[in-house]
Amino acid sequence: MRPISLYIATSLDGFIARSDGRVEWLDAIPNPNQLDYGYSTFLASVDTTLMGHATYQTILGFGGDFPYQDKTNYVFSRSKRPNAPFVHHVAEAPDEFVKRLKQTDGSGIWLIGGGQLNTVLLNAGLIDELIISIAPIVLGTGIPLFGPTAMETSWTLAKTESFDTGFIQSTYKPTSSSARP
Repeated sequence: MRPISLYIATSLDGFIARSDGRVEWLDAIPNPNQLDYGYSTFLASVDTTLMGHATYQTILGFGGDFPYQDKTNYVFSRSKRPNAPFVHHVAEAPDEFVKRLKQTDGSGIWLIGGGQLNTVLLNAGLIDELIISIAPIVLGTGIPLFGPTAMETSWTLAKTESFDTGFIQSTYKPTSSSARP
């Protein structure tokens, strides 16, 4: 079964983006050595991405070429949309689609986000790993990592790494007591 990893950055107060979806605050944190926090290694381990429509629109707003052209990319939306270059739009229930996707051949699956999709897949027990990079900033408001309907689940710390930039990256695996499909 293909593993799904939520690899994402949050503010100290648990927000993955400002309320309007902007993430420019991540670039405002000094990174003089241009650390990638394991991103390139992680990206090489996946061949598929999952994201919500708002996250997709945010990525398109960065300008330039779509960054995941070498991956199979699924964008979830409540309404039917035509496929776009490098992207398959999915209007069906994310949990049902992802259950089937995990059974297909391939390598890792990156759950890019956002908060609503994260919550649906968390509640369905479909996330196999959380890799959370906590940025040294408090936003006060924004889009939370998980929405208000997130179910309580237990995770076991597998690894933590701190960086000179102030980022702390922790990797969690589901505990055996968490309900898994």
